[in-house]
Amino acid sequence: MENTLFSILPPLLAIVMVLVTKRVLLSLGVGIVSAALLVESFSPIDSFIILWDSFITSFWDNGWNMYNIYILLFILMLGVITAIVSLSGGSTAFAAWAVKRIKTNRGSKLLTAFLGIIIFVDDYFNALAVGQIARPITDSHRVSRAKLAYFIDSTSAPVCVVSPVSSWGAFLISQLGVIFATYAITDYTPLEAFMLMAPMNFYVIASLAMVFFTAWTENDLGPMKKHEKLAKETGVLFDPNKSNPGDLQGNFPENNYGKVNDLILPIVSLIVVTLFTMFWTGYQASGKVLNIFVVFENTDVPFSLFLGGIVSTVFAIFLYTRQFKRNPKANVGLIGKAIISGINSMLPAIFILIFAWSLSFLINALGTGEYLAKLVTDNNIPVGIIPVLLFVLTAFMAFATGSSWGSFGILLPIGASIIMVVEPELLLPVLAAVLAGAVFGDHCSPISDTTIMSATGAGVNVIDHVTTQLPYAIISAVIAAVGYLVLGLTGSVMIGFVSVIVILIVFFVVWSINSKRAV
Repeated sequence: MENTLFSILPPLLAIVMVLVTKRVLLSLGVGIVSAALLVESFSPIDSFIILWDSFITSFWDNGWNMYNIYILLFILMLGVITAIVSLSGGSTAFAAWAVKRIKTNRGSKLLTAFLGIIIFVDDYFNALAVGQIARPITDSHRVSRAKLAYFIDSTSAPVCVVSPVSSWGAFLISQLGVIFATYAITDYTPLEAFMLMAPMNFYVIASLAMVFFTAWTENDLGPMKKHEKLAKETGVLFDPNKSNPGDLQGNFPENNYGKVNDLILPIVSLIVVTLFTMFWTGYQASGKVLNIFVVFENTDVPFSLFLGGIVSTVFAIFLYTRQFKRNPKANVGLIGKAIISGINSMLPAIFILIFAWSLSFLINALGTGEYLAKLVTDNNIPVGIIPVLLFVLTAFMAFATGSSWGSFGILLPIGASIIMVVEPELLLPVLAAVLAGAVFGDHCSPISDTTIMSATGAGVNVIDHVTTQLPYAIISAVIAAVGYLVLGLTGSVMIGFVSVIVILIVFFVVWSINSKRAV
């Protein structure tokens, strides 16, 4: 069953079930079981063994899998930080402070979009940190949690994939280094190539333009209209009948003793400690080479997040204990209650991530990515459509596997091998198309870890996030695909870039006119 058409059935089955049943864990479970049966040719015992291995590998693979463990612990700690800040009254105080300064719905949305760009070092960190900072502000201005999740998701990965000083940038620069060594490319360094590829990433351009346009205007698409209308008219920011990862369930006493610093200082300590630890671990791992790009290529992101989470959690608890003397309701027992509430709020996201990791393990065993890539390499493809074809193929792979990085690892070398034979001048545009397609597919996939993280950061149901973001992502992808088709047919990056900008302008004008007519 490996490397055949059957290899794409489990991820497709999981995705279809998610969209139909709205039950993520059940759908992922069906995908996992079907994948295990296909890998082991429907042998019950062998299928059970590999299914068990798919879960165990997330935690133990010839030693503790500290990458995943640190990520899970960091997520739990973010839940605890949120609960402690809520207990201390920091969220209430910050919301009151923000309302006085950010006085409009538009301002709260623009702030979220800018935060998504500013915090660019890692997509996990971006998604969860921006959610913690922006949520009190967007909540106070009745911005739906679905819109918040869309802003978070559509700025985190797009910014990380074009930023050289990020975990994504470091990984991709190292990938480019391998490709350049393979083909003896010396015209530019991997870092220079990565920087040159940024304006060729048409999906990132379209996606970010869409975010800022929707943040500035009141225009919404598809299911997002329903969420935004409900939020504005009733103040109901999310569907209370659905499971929302990151949403607190504990009932804490009203606290009017909180200060803005009770929220700001834990978040600042989280950011500062995480960034410092990323720099320090990268500096040590690179042989103490004081080069920012080399440092970020070797940094330990999960451990940095974990350490930042510990410091921030302890700091948040310390700030709350300072209220013991002036707040008669403050006590140690409430801290324990807040910790339990914070952990419980993140358990849905934890379980979904573990199931997604298990499915990814089995998809890798099935060779789903290799099968999709083989479709390209086994067919004679006209040069002009190679960029757009690889964009679409990578998008489908990332959608089916829930992994943009896995798609990078498979299709960057394949894209390079194809284009270096037929048209070496298009190497960078083709590689940029692969990066763009991976981010698009990741945005659409309900089994993607970054999708789950964005929903968790915003405190909204995962499926609500996927369905409301989908129209924006698809439109951005169609615009990007036209750009890559123009680029491939003309051989000009500039003409492709200009075509994307022109289409965006025309689309925004038409959208605005139609929105005004609908009012």
